[in-house]
Amino acid sequence: MAARPAARVNVRRLAALLWIALPCAVMAQGPDIALRGFQDGIHHWQSGHGTDYPRYRPDQYRQIADNLLVLQRGGGGWAVNQDPQRILDDTARTQALADQVTPGGSFDNRNIYTQVSYLAEAFARSGDARYRDAAVRGLDFILAEQIPTCGGWPHSVPSRTAYHGHITFADDVTSGVLTTLRRVLREPVFGFISAEQRARVDAAVTAGDACLLRLQVRQDGVPTIWAGQYDRTTLQPAQGRKFELPALVTDESVGVVRYLMSIPDPSPAMVTAINAAMAWFQAHAVTGWRLETFETTPAQFQFHRTTVDRRLVADAGAPLLWGRFHDLHDSSVLLANREGERVARFEEIPRERRTGYHWYGTWPQALITTDYPRWQQRTAGTGAR
Repeated sequence: MAARPAARVNVRRLAALLWIALPCAVMAQGPDIALRGFQDGIHHWQSGHGTDYPRYRPDQYRQIADNLLVLQRGGGGWAVNQDPQRILDDTARTQALADQVTPGGSFDNRNIYTQVSYLAEAFARSGDARYRDAAVRGLDFILAEQIPTCGGWPHSVPSRTAYHGHITFADDVTSGVLTTLRRVLREPVFGFISAEQRARVDAAVTAGDACLLRLQVRQDGVPTIWAGQYDRTTLQPAQGRKFELPALVTDESVGVVRYLMSIPDPSPAMVTAINAAMAWFQAHAVTGWRLETFETTPAQFQFHRTTVDRRLVADAGAPLLWGRFHDLHDSSVLLANREGERVARFEEIPRERRTGYHWYGTWPQALITTDYPRWQQRTAGTGAR
């Protein structure tokens, strides 16, 4: 008989403990935190180091977030082209900790803002204040590096090449940062951001949006799309790497348009920019040619190994293609070799660059067939168009 009250007390105590633990258990549930923003950097890491190394599973978000803490530099940024799922051995961890004193960071390959988003999600699930604090430091770094002459962001800080300091659209630098900053303003997962920092984010978004509209390239006064990078002083389209001549850039312009379409209450100027870019995409598709990848003799180059080659094949029924680059003045497809010399035909690009770079693609197709019609439907009757 004496044992029964004790048993009831234990049950009550167990129930109380479960009730306390329940919110944390619920908070940790749900799908894995998305890792797709890291895929470009992971691809580059594996290109240089191979794929035969231990990695955390996507559901091991605490271990991945802990990696991001170790890899974050003291100033709040991150080095480019890391794999956050890599299980760091003692040597790698020691090196990462030593690298924390290195200044700056890189926005290339969708870097820094992706880490901030991941850490915010990790904090929401775990309540671990280290993730919150690291996200705040990363956000401070983003805000500090906005280029004051226009409101875009650079490739990398500090600049180690002629193009690192340019206002950069390539690899979704500026549009990717702005997309994340708008998430900070509207999504509950960023509810930990202080009022002071939130005000700075709001000002950065305003300046960044104005920068996008200002830098849309015009031909004879008609808005087209955007260049890959711009000189931060003259605001003129500028060269990236040697083979990335000043040009209209199709891939990342799709990212800019998607960003502008995501804005719930676009200004008339934004609507004009979207419509003009869509008109350009539709007017400058390459028709009658198919990009073919075929197996051939393996070759090892300095930056990649390939077993294939690529060629353009005449095909009247081929899907629409666009060049990665188009001429700033007449919108013709712009091709170049690694030495920075413009060439007239795709086959004039050596195999190393034909297979190591995407000179043609279908990037705007989903915009034309799906996203733009949906956006037009969403904004119809709202006064935005």
